[in-house]
Amino acid sequence: MKYLQALQKIADAHGGNRAAGTPGYDASVNYVVGVLRNAGFTVSTPTFEADGDAGELQRNVIAQTRTGDSGEVVMIGAHLDSVEEGPGIVDDGSGVASVLAIATQLGTDPPTHHRVRFAFFGDEEDGAVGSTAWVEGLSDSDRRKIKLYLNVDMVASPNAGYFVQGGVGSDEEEAGPPGSAMIARVLAHQLIKTGVTDPKFIEFVGDDEAPFIQAGIPVAGAENGDADDKTRKQAKVWGGQAGQPYDPCYHEACDTINNVNRDVLNHYLRALAGTLAHFATSTQELP
Repeated sequence: MKYLQALQKIADAHGGNRAAGTPGYDASVNYVVGVLRNAGFTVSTPTFEADGDAGELQRNVIAQTRTGDSGEVVMIGAHLDSVEEGPGIVDDGSGVASVLAIATQLGTDPPTHHRVRFAFFGDEEDGAVGSTAWVEGLSDSDRRKIKLYLNVDMVASPNAGYFVQGGVGSDEEEAGPPGSAMIARVLAHQLIKTGVTDPKFIEFVGDDEAPFIQAGIPVAGAENGDADDKTRKQAKVWGGQAGQPYDPCYHEACDTINNVNRDVLNHYLRALAGTLAHFATSTQELP
């Protein structure tokens, strides 16, 4: 919550949002960089050209552990920008805060078999611009080192569902490359271990996982629903209100710190940490 509160303060100080290309986004980048550096990480902020603004450069944030096999990277990420309409504390401050919490608790030198990389991508709201630029800018060798990518986009909505992306769909764009279903099953299992009943597998919809899919990297995603309504069956299984949006403040000014469902965030945070730990410590061949 301290990370979410900090992002809220940044939005409050910069016109109510943290949208790409604004001072609020730049302040968000600087904040995340500061948290990671204070935890001992070496942090890079690779730039990319903003969507529709020729010549305007924005920044992603990348950090990774010093331990683990550098030729086999397990990666987790979230998008750092909000929409212009609001501060984006659930979308996707909740993902950013989750990744920061995992990174700072894991530390720079954990006893993992694989290297762990943390990403905070810019300009997702305009079509995964930052993540696409980052993946496309990798050499073939560096792309092959990434064994999986776990995307975290909205994990604290007030009327949330419990959804897992990976392995479902009619084509690779929706289901992910081979290996994606296995990652998704581990994430679902970790959610169940936290007390969640019957998490639902759903398709990818073109968020920051999309460029990883295009690169042939196995992916999974944590996502709790946005503007669609929760069904009666889902409300019976997961609680919450049937016939109401998973997040009534999706892309609205009311997506503030008061929009955060701490119970949902707690389930997802522990499940994400468990999933990352499962693959980072595995001595078996990764997907």
